[in-house]
Amino acid sequence: MKNLIKLAFILLMISNSAFAQKYITKNGHISFFSDAPSEKIEAKNNQVSTALDITTGDLVFKVLIKSFEFKNALMQEHFNENYLESNKFPNATYKGKITNPKEIDFTKNGKYKANVEGEMTIHGVTKKENHAGVFEVKDGKIIASSKFFIALKDYNIEKPKMVLNNIADKIEITVEVSLEKIK
Repeated sequence: MKNLIKLAFILLMISNSAFAQKYITKNGHISFFSDAPSEKIEAKNNQVSTALDITTGDLVFKVLIKSFEFKNALMQEHFNENYLESNKFPNATYKGKITNPKEIDFTKNGKYKANVEGEMTIHGVTKKENHAGVFEVKDGKIIASSKFFIALKDYNIEKPKMVLNNIADKIEITVEVSLEKIK
């Protein structure tokens, strides 16, 4: 089933046009940080699939929830079983579009501010999200990065009363992916 999902993802990204300029990665990086009064929680995920079509500005992220790693195994277990219910909702996705494409020159080395709007799906809930980020073009590669916050309540992620002060209401998300052109 996982291979079928991966194949569908890749086919979706390469099917639009034979001449499109598409960039992908399967090992992008997303981390999150919760800065609550009683505890700071951080998790990292280095198995993020991302595709960018520089012709259309379409951008897609797919994150396997179980791939988030915590320093504490019990936190990881609670995250997957109680909060994100990763058996029921195994992936988070983002499907968006660059809204300021004329300000980004993907053919020239440099750093370019970007605005992306689209739909994020986490925990089975899809919500429109707009975020700022940076595309760095460097010797044929594109590095995309962004930092933003999401509210747990927006994605129906509930905090048990026992740990209300251990988990922040808004979680800081950091994204960095290095994309290479499909050959």
